[in-house]
Amino acid sequence: MNSRIEAPIDILLVEDNPGDARLTEEAFEAHSNEVTLSVTTSGDEALEVLRKRRDEDPATVPDLVLLDLNMPGMDGFEFLRTIKADSAFTRLPVLVLTSSTASEDVLESYELAANAYLTKPTDPDEYAAIADAVVAFWFERASLPSSVP
Repeated sequence: MNSRIEAPIDILLVEDNPGDARLTEEAFEAHSNEVTLSVTTSGDEALEVLRKRRDEDPATVPDLVLLDLNMPGMDGFEFLRTIKADSAFTRLPVLVLTSSTASEDVLESYELAANAYLTKPTDPDEYAAIADAVVAFWFERASLPSSVP
């Protein structure tokens, strides 16, 4: 891998559906030498993890967040609003990964500074293609700022 970030790449998945979380984890297993994937099941839990990592060791803040929109408690939109208002996380790339194809969800995600909007595949085998694309683009092609402010 010709990554611009030191491996392993740390991805935080925010996903309340256990089946979708499992499919995403399995998709990234092909990149297990390059990617560490942590899973939280709500926006509240993800925010708690991010703040704890920031406070204990800013170097442990994830390199990227994969975010579902429709979750109980703090949904994906509120999560985006909250982290983008926190100077410690404004540069953290967030990719929305959701089942919604609604144009208003796409628009709101980008208005809240999501870096990309990806629709979950209907075929479980297509999750691998998404994982490959995320790794290839975000960590081999794109230049990212340091996660430490």
